[in-house]
Amino acid sequence: MPQLPELFPGFASETIGVDGLEFFARVGGSGPPLLCLHGYPQTHACWHRIAPRLAERFKVVAMDLRGYGQSSAPPGDASHMQYSKRAMARDCIGVMRALGHERFHVMGHDRGARVTHRLLLDHGARVEKAAVLDIAPTLDMYECTDRAFAEAYYHWFFLIQPFDLPERMIGADPDYYLEKKIGKWSKVGGCFDAEALAEYKRCFRAPGTIHATCEDYRAAAGIDLEHDRADRDRKIAVPLLVLWGKLGVIERCYDVLALWSARAERVSGRALPCGHFLAEEAPEETLEALLAFL
Repeated sequence: MPQLPELFPGFASETIGVDGLEFFARVGGSGPPLLCLHGYPQTHACWHRIAPRLAERFKVVAMDLRGYGQSSAPPGDASHMQYSKRAMARDCIGVMRALGHERFHVMGHDRGARVTHRLLLDHGARVEKAAVLDIAPTLDMYECTDRAFAEAYYHWFFLIQPFDLPERMIGADPDYYLEKKIGKWSKVGGCFDAEALAEYKRCFRAPGTIHATCEDYRAAAGIDLEHDRADRDRKIAVPLLVLWGKLGVIERCYDVLALWSARAERVSGRALPCGHFLAEEAPEETLEALLAFL
C-alpha cells in the first residue's frame, strides 16, 4: 500500500477507527490542529504541495474521506445516508477526536468543502476557522442550475443515475475517466505530480471506490438537500475563507462571496489564478491566503 513518503516528508501514516470504519490520514507538524479534506476524484495526496509548509505552523491531518483513497468504502443503499455529508462530517469529528483534537481548523476542497460546510452546521462549536475551496453552496448550485452549469458539471447528473449505470461505465476505463475529468477542470499545464496522479488512479480503480463516489453524489442530490433545506436560515458563525479558481466554472457561474455571505456571518476570500485544483495549480497563492487567514 503506497504511503507517498516523498510527497509528505516527515508525516506519519495513520489508520484510525471510527464507528466500525477505518480512515487513512497523513499526520505531520506541530501547532494548532488543521484538518484537510480532499475532493473528487482525488485523495489526501492533493495537499502534497502545501501540507509540508502548513506543517511548519500547524498539526496537519490530511485524511481520505469515506469511500475515497485508503479509507473504508461501505456499500450504499436506497437512502444514500451512508454518504450523506452529515455522516462524513461525523467521520471527521471522530478522526480528530481519536487524534486528541476536540477543536481544530478545517479546510476542504470540492467534495471535502461540502463536508466542511455540513461540519460547520452540525459541529460548529468544534471548529476555530474554516476554508472552502472552489465551491458554491450545494443547495444554491442545484436551485440555480442552468445550461452553462449543467454542461460544465455534467458529472453531477451522470453520477446520480441509479446503480449501476455510472459504476459500469466508469469501471470500463477508470484511468481514462479520471484523467479526462481532472484534465478538463485544471487550467495550469503540468500541475499534477506524476506520483500523486498515479495514486489517484490506483485508488480510483477499485470498484468499491467507484461505487462509493457515485453514492457521494447521489447523497448530494437527495438526503443532503433535505438537510440543507432544513438549515437554510441558519448562518455559520465560524470565520470562513472562500477561495476559488479565476479560470474555473465557479467564477464563471456564481457570485461566490454573495452566496457564501448568505450562509455565513463572517466571510472573506478571493479568486486565485487557476482552475479547479487550487492547491496543485496555484500552491503558493493558496498557501499565502490560508496562512494569512488562519
